Amino acid sequence: MPHIPLRPNFFLRRRYLPFSVLLQPKFIHAPSFLASELDISSPTFMIYGSNTGVGKTLVSTGIATSVLSASEPSHCVYVKPVQTGFPDDSDSRFVYRKVLEIFRTGKPRGIFASNRVLKASREVLRAATELTEDNIGEGLGFSGPCHYEETVMGNGFGEEKGYKLICLTLYGWKEAVSPHLAVEREGMAVDDSLLREELRSWLSVSIGGQKDEKVAAWRLVETAGGVASPGPSGSLQCDLYRPFRLPVILVGDGHLGGISATISAYESLKVRGYDIVAIVLEGRGLHNEISLLSYLRNGVPVCVLPKFPEEPSNNLIDWFCESSKVFSSLQEVMLSYHRKRTQRLHDMREKAVDIFWWPFTQHKFVSMDGVTVIDSRCGENFAIHKMRSNKEMLVSQFDACASWWTQGPDAVMQSELAREMGYSAARYGHVMFPENVYEPSLQCAEMLLEGVGKGWASRVFFSDNGSTAVEIALKMALRKFSLDHGLMNFENENSSGAFEIRVLALRGSYHGDTLGAMEAQAPTSYTGFLQHPWYSGKGLFLEPPTVLVSMEIWNLSIPDCFESDNLRKDDLHFCSYGELLSRDRDSSAIALCYSSYISNKLLEFAASNPQNYIGALIIEPVIHGSGGMHMIDPLFQRMLVGECRNRRIPVVFDEVFSGFWRLGHESAAELLGCLPDIACFGKLMTGGILPLAATLATEAVFNAFGGDSKLVALLHGHSFSAHAMGCAAAAKSIQWFKDPSTNINIEHGEGRLIELWDMKLVRRISSFLAVKRVVALGTLIAIELHAKGTDLGYASLEATSLVQQLREDGVYMRPLGNVIYLMCGPCTSPLFCNQQLVKVYRRISEFSEAWI
Repeated sequence: MPHIPLRPNFFLRRRYLPFSVLLQPKFIHAPSFLASELDISSPTFMIYGSNTGVGKTLVSTGIATSVLSASEPSHCVYVKPVQTGFPDDSDSRFVYRKVLEIFRTGKPRGIFASNRVLKASREVLRAATELTEDNIGEGLGFSGPCHYEETVMGNGFGEEKGYKLICLTLYGWKEAVSPHLAVEREGMAVDDSLLREELRSWLSVSIGGQKDEKVAAWRLVETAGGVASPGPSGSLQCDLYRPFRLPVILVGDGHLGGISATISAYESLKVRGYDIVAIVLEGRGLHNEISLLSYLRNGVPVCVLPKFPEEPSNNLIDWFCESSKVFSSLQEVMLSYHRKRTQRLHDMREKAVDIFWWPFTQHKFVSMDGVTVIDSRCGENFAIHKMRSNKEMLVSQFDACASWWTQGPDAVMQSELAREMGYSAARYGHVMFPENVYEPSLQCAEMLLEGVGKGWASRVFFSDNGSTAVEIALKMALRKFSLDHGLMNFENENSSGAFEIRVLALRGSYHGDTLGAMEAQAPTSYTGFLQHPWYSGKGLFLEPPTVLVSMEIWNLSIPDCFESDNLRKDDLHFCSYGELLSRDRDSSAIALCYSSYISNKLLEFAASNPQNYIGALIIEPVIHGSGGMHMIDPLFQRMLVGECRNRRIPVVFDEVFSGFWRLGHESAAELLGCLPDIACFGKLMTGGILPLAATLATEAVFNAFGGDSKLVALLHGHSFSAHAMGCAAAAKSIQWFKDPSTNINIEHGEGRLIELWDMKLVRRISSFLAVKRVVALGTLIAIELHAKGTDLGYASLEATSLVQQLREDGVYMRPLGNVIYLMCGPCTSPLFCNQQLVKVYRRISEFSEAWI
C-alpha cells in the first residue's frame, strides 16, 4: 500500500497477525448463532454480478464508504463467501484497504477496520507460509483464521465504539478459476449447507457492544463471478444462496452486449424469487441504462457509475470521489427498500386479521401474534418473520403439514418447476382445452397413464382441484352403473325413475367440500347442519377396521359391529406394517370376518331400500386424511373392492391425498393390491406448485358416455381445465419423483420409497402415556394425543400448546384436532426427517409428563 501522509492530530495503528500466531487455538473460532435464524434488522444485501469482471467489488467498496460516511456512527460488514485466485486476488482486502485510503485522504474519520480470511486451501497455506507439509497437516485448510489484519484510525478511538468496517473472506483457493474447479484441483470441498451456515453465522454476529445497539449496521455479501457461476460444490450461486433470499444489488454490464447479459442475470434471479433492489452499471457511453429502464418499465432503479479507470491497480480515490453521489443515491434506495420491507412484514399481521376469511379457521381463536407471516418458501422450509429481543428475524421452519399435503419439492426441484412454468406461461399463456391438444397436456396425460394409471386406465379428465375431481368421478361411476344395470333412459335425459342411487363409502373418509363430494361422506364435522344444511348423506357408510402403533406394537382395531369373537390374538397384533400387506391374510380368519360384515351390510341395505341402489364404491386408499390420519386395514379395503367387483359396482379410489408417493408408492393401489375403475389425483401431482387435478378412468367407463347426442357426453368442465402451466408442472413432478437420479429415496428395483422415519423412534413415541396411537407410512407420521373429557376430535384444542412449542423449535404444524403430524416430501432425506422427529419426541416427552 503506498504511503499517504496523515492529517495532523490523526493517528494510524495497524496490526497484522502472522500464520504462526493465527494458528493458535484462541484464534480458531466462529461466532455462536442459531442456525435457523437470520437477523434482518439491519440492511442486508447480496451483491450479484451479471458476469465476472463487471465491478462488483468496486460497487461493494462504494456502498461501504457511503455507509461509513454517515454523520452518525455506523458499521459495515462485508463478506466474500468464496474467493479464488487468493491471496493475490482478495476482494475483502481490496474493500478493507480502499475504504481506509478514501478516509485518509478525505474527511477525517475515526474508524476501526479489520480484514480476515477464515479458511484456505492447502495450496494457499503452502504458498503463503514457510510451513512444511508435515506442519500443514491433514485438513488444516478447514482451520482458521489464516489471515487477520486490523487498522485503527482516529484520535483516541477505541474498538468498542464509533465507525467499524469488518471485512471477511470465508473460503479461499489459490488458482484463479471457477470455485468448483478450484475445489477439484486444490481440495477443500465445501458442502452447500456448510457454506450457508458459515455465512449465516457471520451475518448474525453482533459487531457492536451494548452501547452500540442503535448504531446502523449494514451487511454486504458479494458473490463470485456471475449470477449463474458455480459455487464450490458446483451448485449455481443463485441457487446456493437462495435459502437466504437476501435482496439483491445487481451489478450489470455497461459494455457492448451488456444489455443482454444484464437482463439474463435479472431474469435468472427473478425466476428464483429474489428481489432486485437496484441495478448498477458502468457508464461507457452506450446508454445501456436506457434500454434497461425500458425493459424494467422503470420498476427497478438503474444507477450509472463513471467509467472505470483503465488501470484498476492504480489509486482509485479520484474515481470514488467522482462516484460518491451515485453511491449515496444507491444507499438511499437500499435503505428505503429495507425500511419498507420490514414495515410491510410488521403490517401484514394486522391487515390479514382485518381482511382475510381463512378456511377451516375459527377467527375468535386467532390473535394477531398467532398469525404467521411467511416471507418466502425454499423447498420444504418457510422463512417466517418474527421479533426476537426487538430484532427483526427470518426464522426457518419446516412445513410439517406440507401446506395441506400438496408440497413435495426440495429447493432444486422448486427452481426446476419455476423455470418450467415460466416457459409454459411464455409459450402458451392459457388455451381452452376441449377438442385441442398442446404438449404439456399430452405429456402429462401420457405420464399419468404410464404411472398411476398403468395397467387399468385409458382416459384422463383434467380439472382444477381434488374435490372437483371427485365430483367428476362420481358422475362417471354412477353413469357406468346405471348403464350396466339398465337404469339409464337415453330417450329422456331428465327422467330419473322412482329409484335413487347411493354410494358405498367408509365412515371417517373425506372427499372434498363441494356439495356432491360431501354427500358421499358420512356425517362429520365437515358435513353437519352448521356447514351444509342441504346435506343428507347419500350413501351406505361402513365402519372400517384401523391399524395403529400403540405401546410399540402394530395393532388392528376392529369395530364392535364386526362379529370378531373367533379371532385370535395373533390376528390383531403384527410385528410390522409389511405383515399387514401380506396376501396370505386373504384366507385368514380376519378375512372371513370382513367378508361377512360387508355382505351382511349390503344385504341389509338392499332389503330395507328396495328402490335404492349402491351405484359406486368410493374410498381413500389406506389412509383417511382429513378424517384424522387413520390407517385402514388394506385387507378390508381389498375385500370391499372384490365384493363390489362381483356386484358390478364401479370402484373409485380417491387418491388426491395418497397419490404420487405420499404413502411410499406412486399409487396407494399398490399397497391394496387391487385396481379401481376410476381414480382421482391432485395435490402432489404438480409438486404442489399449482392447482391441478385429474380423474383417470377405464375405457369401459369412457364408453358409457358415448352416443349420438351431445347431451349424453360428460357435461362437466372448467375454464382452466388442463392449464398448460399446471400440466407442465405435473409432468416435471411425476418424472422427478420416480427417477432415482433426481429422487435418492427411490428403492432401486422395488418401485417404492426407502423408510424415511426411524421406526425405533416411532415406537418409542407410541409408548408415551399421552399418546393414543401413531401411524407412520411413506412420507407421513401422525400422532393422536389422548384428550381429556369432551375435548375430542377435530374441534379438540388438546394439541395447541404442543404445536406452539414445536413451531418455536422450527417445525410448522397445523393439527387435525388432537392429531399432530409430520409430512415430508418424496425426496426428503431420512436424516432430515429424523431430525424433525427428534424434536417431536422431545416435546411429546415433556408434554406427556405434564399430561400425567
